[in-house]
Amino acid sequence: MSLLVDSHCHLDRLDLSPWEGRLEGALAAAAEQGVGYFLCVAIDLEHYPALLAMARRDARIAVSVGVHPNETEGEEPSVDRLLELAADTEVVAIGETGLDYFRSSEAEGGLEWQRERFRRHIAAAKSSGKPLIIHMREASEDTLRILHEEGAETVGGVMHCFVEDWAVAKRALDLNFDISLSGIVTFNSAKALKEVARKLPGERLLVETDSPYLAPVPHRGKPNYPAYVRHVAECIAELRDTRWEAIAETTTANFFRRFSCARPPSY
Repeated sequence: MSLLVDSHCHLDRLDLSPWEGRLEGALAAAAEQGVGYFLCVAIDLEHYPALLAMARRDARIAVSVGVHPNETEGEEPSVDRLLELAADTEVVAIGETGLDYFRSSEAEGGLEWQRERFRRHIAAAKSSGKPLIIHMREASEDTLRILHEEGAETVGGVMHCFVEDWAVAKRALDLNFDISLSGIVTFNSAKALKEVARKLPGERLLVETDSPYLAPVPHRGKPNYPAYVRHVAECIAELRDTRWEAIAETTTANFFRRFSCARPPSY
């Protein structure tokens, strides 16, 4: 069976009730669908130690370090703090970071704090040499502008859960950022995103669940799990007129090339 990588998930936030609260059950269900590696992405620093513990217990799990653009509680990361945490060998990326103007707005007192936080993450990525995981929602112009202004193309990374059109995708690719597609690409309404899935160069494509959020068809509206990245790969394969195994092979190679600190499983 071809190996799939879930390039963006939140294992610490899954609903594990089907497996009596045991993460091992969710990972075993993923393995049955050919999913053999997981990047567990941080959204705050308070939960980071738990993510790190997961990665130390299971060689199939890698982690990132960062603070989500919508997080307003907890520790505000400095560049030095991010670099201190990113020095751990289990950490393969900085983020998720970026801009989100959907949940926060200028009317609430301005969003310069989001932009400054974003710039600090970029600085940490450049200093550490570890790629960025970018969250971008209703903020494509400012996100791409800041990436360019800060020279983020020197380290590159991934536009996670990409939902924009081909024009925005092309600009991100030109800045040395790969495109990661989530379950949203399976939605019937995602016409522009399906076009992106068709047009993307194969070597710049990743797949993810963003679980426990955004479950793909046929599980839309229900809790999401890493096993469901198989549905994402199958949808993209149909759009690109190929086999899902080919998508698995390509996206897995892309993942380990982009996140070069990640250790591929030995099986």
